[in-house]
Amino acid sequence: MDQITSVLQPAVVMPKQALPTRMTHAAGQATADDSPVLHAAIGLTQQIRAASDEIERGRRLPPSIAAAMKDAGVFGMAMPRGWGGPELDPLTQFRSIEALAMADGSVGWCAMIGCDGGYMTAFLDQDVARAMYPDLLVTTGAAATATGQAERVPGGYRVSGRFPFVSGCHHCEWLWLGCSVLENGVGRVDGNGVPETRQCFLRLSQCEILDTWHTTGLRGTGSNDVVVRNEFVEEDRTFSFRDPKLVKRPGPLYAFPFMFMAKGAAPALGIARHAIDAVIESAVQKPARRYTVGERIEAPKLLRDDVYVQEAVGRAETLLAAARAYFFHVMGGLWATLLDGGQPSDRQIALFTSAYTHIVGVCVDVVQLVYKAAGGSAVYQKGPLDRCLRDVLTMNQHVIGTLRTYEMAGRLLLGLEPLRWLF
Repeated sequence: MDQITSVLQPAVVMPKQALPTRMTHAAGQATADDSPVLHAAIGLTQQIRAASDEIERGRRLPPSIAAAMKDAGVFGMAMPRGWGGPELDPLTQFRSIEALAMADGSVGWCAMIGCDGGYMTAFLDQDVARAMYPDLLVTTGAAATATGQAERVPGGYRVSGRFPFVSGCHHCEWLWLGCSVLENGVGRVDGNGVPETRQCFLRLSQCEILDTWHTTGLRGTGSNDVVVRNEFVEEDRTFSFRDPKLVKRPGPLYAFPFMFMAKGAAPALGIARHAIDAVIESAVQKPARRYTVGERIEAPKLLRDDVYVQEAVGRAETLLAAARAYFFHVMGGLWATLLDGGQPSDRQIALFTSAYTHIVGVCVDVVQLVYKAAGGSAVYQKGPLDRCLRDVLTMNQHVIGTLRTYEMAGRLLLGLEPLRWLF
């Protein structure tokens, strides 16, 4: 009977191993398995916040903060393992930048820009590139839009021009600057009339920094204009994004030439996170304004007891969680494709292209929600919300956040001729 019963009973199949539940890591936190760079970035929080007023007054990162970021490996995140670098995956790069932006938006922005050297050197002859970066941890600045001129000469180019928005320029070793190519003083164009452009690497010593960065937000980024006057740049220290053989280094991190742009929205996530956390911290301590109800006075209460504050914090948290999850979903899917040896689909490129615009726009909404809920005290510069609002609004004006990115994305999704940046 026991044998018959055992046959009739349904078999219980035990899985060999439970399937992992994929979770997005919390902002500003790291596990034992995470990169030392991420741990080091998080570890800089107190030092960065202690320098907050100095960052704002100086309109640039103090040398001590830039040096601490360098020592933490932040500027070398994307350097290849073949050179001894960490070749950190994009998602961990985002988390490192986000954590720094939670401490200070300008620091997060400079971290995001300053690690471009690891990406851009993938587009140069690798022997030349390695010789340029004996120290893998130095900072690289950028002004990709072709506002300068590169005159063709034997062996290279003579570069001149004025290049705006060079974030972190004071503590950079190299700058890569976008130029229109001239030959005998005339701009070169292709058969369709599109100007030929070239990205040129120059040492900071070849450039002059103009004190132009007098802004509302991201004051500490030192994103000044840079002037170059007839400086020679060897051919081997230049590249063009339209070169079909642009990538000269193996590995998934470098296979998609515009991957360096993926990290652009990470500082906004950190700024929005900081804003929500600041309001929550204040609301549990700050008394709420009391009103009269009919002929009576309201009982004393804290700011957190006001329904409109509860609603603002709840909505802000939901919006930020959704934007952050979308960011990691879109970029994680793109990264998975590259890891598999593939190239992004048109759909992936479409979502990639509009990600900055969407995510930074949502972060603006998040900060404005909690800023409004915090009341009059939010307007003072001594508090964190004033800076969070100014910083995220300034981020929202960046050229890669133009509303035309939705047009770019839509054209790809609809199978139309692509609309592209002119770099």
